[in-house]
Amino acid sequence: MIEIDDVLEKCGDFHRYQIILLAFFCFINLLSSMHYYSQTIISFVPEHFCYDPQFENFTIYDTKEYYNVHGSSACTLRTYEGLSENITFQPCTNWIYNLDYGYQSMTSELNWVCQWAWKSTLGQSMFFIGSVLGTLVFGIYADKIGRLPILILSNLTAFVGNTATIFATSVPAFAICRFVSGLATDSNFVMMYILVMEYIRPSMRTIGLSICIGVFYCLGSAITPWIAVYCGTWKLFLLVTALPLLTVPLFYFVLPESAQWLITQKKYEKAVECLRAVARVNGKTVDEQVYEEFKAKCIQSMEAQSKAENMMGLFRTPRLRRNTLILFFKSMVITLCYDAISRNVEGLGITPFTMFSLSATAIFPACIVLILLQDKIGRKAMASASLLVSGIFTSATGIILVYRSADAGPVLVASLAIIGRFGVTVAYNSAAQFATELIPTSVRGQGVAAVHVAGYAFTFFSSYILFLSTIFKPLPSLILGMLSLMGAGLCLFLPETLNRTLPCTLADGEQFGRGEPVLFFSCFEKGKTTSTTSLKDT
Repeated sequence: MIEIDDVLEKCGDFHRYQIILLAFFCFINLLSSMHYYSQTIISFVPEHFCYDPQFENFTIYDTKEYYNVHGSSACTLRTYEGLSENITFQPCTNWIYNLDYGYQSMTSELNWVCQWAWKSTLGQSMFFIGSVLGTLVFGIYADKIGRLPILILSNLTAFVGNTATIFATSVPAFAICRFVSGLATDSNFVMMYILVMEYIRPSMRTIGLSICIGVFYCLGSAITPWIAVYCGTWKLFLLVTALPLLTVPLFYFVLPESAQWLITQKKYEKAVECLRAVARVNGKTVDEQVYEEFKAKCIQSMEAQSKAENMMGLFRTPRLRRNTLILFFKSMVITLCYDAISRNVEGLGITPFTMFSLSATAIFPACIVLILLQDKIGRKAMASASLLVSGIFTSATGIILVYRSADAGPVLVASLAIIGRFGVTVAYNSAAQFATELIPTSVRGQGVAAVHVAGYAFTFFSSYILFLSTIFKPLPSLILGMLSLMGAGLCLFLPETLNRTLPCTLADGEQFGRGEPVLFFSCFEKGKTTSTTSLKDT
């Protein structure tokens, strides 16, 4: 009897077909990064000043110089006579904008600033509500109709949501469109991730997937703001970044369905057809007897599969409950901080376009560090250290913003922010593997999905944390830094999984890591060669 990885090895597990899959995955990384960050780009808030009729013949530079002399008045209309301030104070209803690179964002076109800034924030929050619901709904249907149809459907949903946003000029319409766009988030990327992972040799998965993400997600994130600059307006930008999503349905004619999913649906012949396609493209000849033995093994395995354990068992026993709650909190903190730190690019002394691209450069080295260190220092050390780095440098960004003068130290602030982004990116990319290894095999699928959804649900607060900068500019950095530090501390209470036999049942999970000190790190072990369970069933 043979396993699917054994059959895949005979069909070719890192050859021509796998290179094609990785190429498609690279393209999906570009699309998903542009889709995810488009919500930020359309909502950039340029420097703005309250418009006064007496400034009718002023240029933006004249207005800026006037307010530099008499005091900034972005949200309050004040009347001046010469150098003396008159008694008129009232909320501003019209603004003049200093557009970065001439880019007209949604907020500047619709005047969603000052007392109306909540409109944009509400729409961004609806995006994350959509992402939570979309992850759950698309995840359920991915188990019913397959990974490939959901990959196509989710990307088409992203297209519909983003193009519909072009016509949204009211708060309800904007919120609905951003909700629809958010439905696609995660599924438009994860389904392709699963397909690639299942058809690549286990020893090459980390390197292949990480390099694709590190290079192409980084590239997509870095060029997205400059696509907006080239387009000039938020509407054209959304259209230009949405149109490539229409190519994803073509994947149906090239990519295979998940063989492992087909097996769970007892569609054994179709699973074999997918493996035959892999062998054909790779130029491999596989004896028909291999496929017959594989089908027999699948039938035997599915009949013996136990469904006695479920996700709720993670909360029944004390140690397993503690570990699960820490994983939930860690996912919430990491996902929230990753999103907010990625989008916290305004008010740092550098144009948000430049700051956005600079901070995106942290993605590639973060993936390289993960590849080089994760299997050397251990999961716990990687998770805790990366969050510690992010917490320290993100907090330092806020502290510098408190004490620096108006235009001083932009390079220092940008450097601290980029290092903070680097730390949280390492933590974000390593979190999925840590959770996958800690949650017992019998409930791994359900448990990992629940942890993932909890993280996305918490990003609802991301826009509101960033909105606090209108009250006190350093506040978002200080809050995000403290959350990262809390996450770093809690990670120390999780057991190490590197070079350990991973838990298979809930009972194994309760005993896993018992007696391990809080400050134990795998990198301090000398000469131990304990085995690690294969993760091919994930």
